[in-house]
Amino acid sequence: MPLITYLTTIRFDFGAVAGLPEEIAALGMKNPLLVSDRGLEATGLVARVAALMPRGVETPVFADTPSNPTEEATELAVAAYQAMGCDGIVALGGGSPMDLAKAVAIVATHGGTLRDYVLILGGGPKITAKVAPVIAIPTTSGTGSEVGRGAVMSFRDGRKMSVISPHLIPKRAICDPELTLGLPPGLTAATGMDALTHGIECFISNTPNPPAGAIALECARLAARNIETAVRDGGNRAARYDMMMASMMGAMAFQKGLGAVHSLSHTLGGLKQVQLHHGTLNAVLLPAVLRYNAGIRAEEYARLAQEMQVPAGQTLDRFVEALNRRLGMPASLSAMGIRREWLDDVARISMEDHCTKTNARTPTEADYRAILDEAF
Repeated sequence: MPLITYLTTIRFDFGAVAGLPEEIAALGMKNPLLVSDRGLEATGLVARVAALMPRGVETPVFADTPSNPTEEATELAVAAYQAMGCDGIVALGGGSPMDLAKAVAIVATHGGTLRDYVLILGGGPKITAKVAPVIAIPTTSGTGSEVGRGAVMSFRDGRKMSVISPHLIPKRAICDPELTLGLPPGLTAATGMDALTHGIECFISNTPNPPAGAIALECARLAARNIETAVRDGGNRAARYDMMMASMMGAMAFQKGLGAVHSLSHTLGGLKQVQLHHGTLNAVLLPAVLRYNAGIRAEEYARLAQEMQVPAGQTLDRFVEALNRRLGMPASLSAMGIRREWLDDVARISMEDHCTKTNARTPTEADYRAILDEAF
């Protein structure tokens, strides 16, 4: 059974961000780098968080995180970290700033290039406890990267690959649902479907891990029952709380493994020809993958249907399709700008993704192509 170390120190409540100075002090940071993005900088939230850090308005900030964190952005952020003599990182934002922070935490302390530490290239064992300490503050409810042990990065060659190690779990997570109040409906829907997919894929994965499975099931329950309220009423505090909890729990279950949805969405997200949102890709791919896995997961599907309040007589895949429509998700991959002639390469590259190994049913390249055609 995979090791489960649950997991890190977490502050979870409305107003939790006020505890940042205490957590920075507990980790002995004197000059942490604040990693975020330009969107959050424009809202004033970066300045608000910087004011809680040891150097206040003089806090070193890297706000050039792209929507899909890249090898190039890692190099720029590492240079900033080293030039300003930083001794840790505070990551503020969605999955992209948090994943970029983890990449910086490796390269700034281990040397070499980020590619040296990619899991499928044999780099996982090279990541040691020397990683720079990271405090993660999520501002969306989707990736759960604040308690995750990996970072998904886009590389120059167009591949989207993961660096994964228990050492990459942030030393502190500050989960403040207040930071998600009023997020746009589209972003709430896309990130929420990411969380729901995490719960479903982990629950049905081929890895036996009952504690992680129980957490995955609760993630799916919370996400399915709250996502529409959060999208419809962005100020609903109860729904925002439960969606952030679902997001965190989904990542807590990652040690059970994800599956084909993520293998395919990682590859599609790495395409240079079009910019695609990870959570939206998951939403569009999930029904076809659920149909592919259905024959060997009847008991798990029944349990998911019960907890997610799937109406009697409706299958899990049809429930997700209907939910996608209500949330305004794209109807297909083609509607997202993906072209059919790309799909052979996507299927081939996805076979190498680490999530393929833990899918409920072992896929072939032809299976992946069929799933892509169905979602197209």
